[in-house]
Amino acid sequence: MKWLNHTLIAGALCAVISPPHVAACVAGATAPDWLEYLFKLTGRHIKHRGPTHILTHWLLAAIAFTFVWDYHGILVAFAWGGVSHILTDALTVSGVPFSPLSDRRFHLFGGRFRTGDPVEYAIAAAVVVAAIGLSHITGASGFAPFFFDWGGLYQQGVIDGAEWKANRFRLI
Repeated sequence: MKWLNHTLIAGALCAVISPPHVAACVAGATAPDWLEYLFKLTGRHIKHRGPTHILTHWLLAAIAFTFVWDYHGILVAFAWGGVSHILTDALTVSGVPFSPLSDRRFHLFGGRFRTGDPVEYAIAAAVVVAAIGLSHITGASGFAPFFFDWGGLYQQGVIDGAEWKANRFRLI
């Protein structure tokens, strides 16, 4: 998958669960790819979707940070972002390694998609729409940095009538 779709999927899912951790989750969602680049800078050439894309490593890290130790949820969000990267890459034809002890590749839904296919963008859009719908269904009225309640801000006296009129039909 492309980085745009990794960030959209991880960011949307994290925004429903814990909006302040979206940045850490998005960093984790791109980490398997930029970690490859860091290894190459140190002189260790590793192939794409190799050691940085192992499902069991990311899953164990996410579980450990969730239940054992974490600093303000940042490492949990980072690790689960990495898991989302691995799971979305598992949708592709090449898949991802399941564990370092196995030569088999892990695929979700048969690994039918190629990176950059329109289906990839449709999956990302569906996840974003589902996350927005889920946040509205659950009544997430707290932190929503990109979706302003212009009518509510006007009723509370935070903005004036001119600002409400100018922005009332803007979703973002």
